[in-house]
Amino acid sequence: MKFNIVSPVALSCHFFLFLTGTLALNAGSIVTRELFEQMLSFRNNDACPAKGFYTYDAFIAAANSFPGFGTAGDDTARKKEIAAFFGQTSHETNGGSAGTFTGGYCFVKQIEQSDRYYGRGPIQLRHQSNYERAGQGIGVGQELVNNPDLVATDPIISFKTAIWLWMTEQDNKPSCHNVIIGQWTPSPKDTAANRVPGYGVITIIINGQFECGMGPNTAAESRIGFYRRYCGMLNVPTGENLECNNQKNFAQG
Repeated sequence: MKFNIVSPVALSCHFFLFLTGTLALNAGSIVTRELFEQMLSFRNNDACPAKGFYTYDAFIAAANSFPGFGTAGDDTARKKEIAAFFGQTSHETNGGSAGTFTGGYCFVKQIEQSDRYYGRGPIQLRHQSNYERAGQGIGVGQELVNNPDLVATDPIISFKTAIWLWMTEQDNKPSCHNVIIGQWTPSPKDTAANRVPGYGVITIIINGQFECGMGPNTAAESRIGFYRRYCGMLNVPTGENLECNNQKNFAQG
């Protein structure tokens, strides 16, 4: 009688498949190299100061450091998170080219550099306190405080800071991650401030002080435009409550 020998790794994979109905996923299972190039096709244009900086390999290396990123929920939830992340960060790095929704990831440094801890990277990390918390969060200690330009010169660190901010609750704000995967429930205080689950709350988390709770805003509309574009490319619905026009930012109540 002949027996086939099965490796322990194969057995564990088959057991996981039996329990969950799917093999373990990561962000790369949604964002292939080809899709990354399609989504961010303008980033290596000669007109972009960040030309050559934002690479697929750097994104995947950073994303794999956060097991929950792009892996929570069903296929639609995972794709919506990817679309939302790139929607917000594409606006942050488009250099003010609102309306095109193809110009994201063109910049790595904030155009107006008012102090040492100006905006850098996909999510334009700002302020010394955020550089300190991000450094602790991604495991580099005080390196970002001592050398904030690492966020603009090391593409893996750059993407890590953006995903760290995305995944982490900030003071009285929920994480962008929990909002987009439907794991945030508004408190009575949130309800009184008109904050409701949806993409609009993510804009409040990232830059609500300047874009939300004050009627129509061009920058907030730009974020929505990028998000809609990526949802279309990933063939998922955007969900409701994309705007933050009438939702107060967290500092207001």
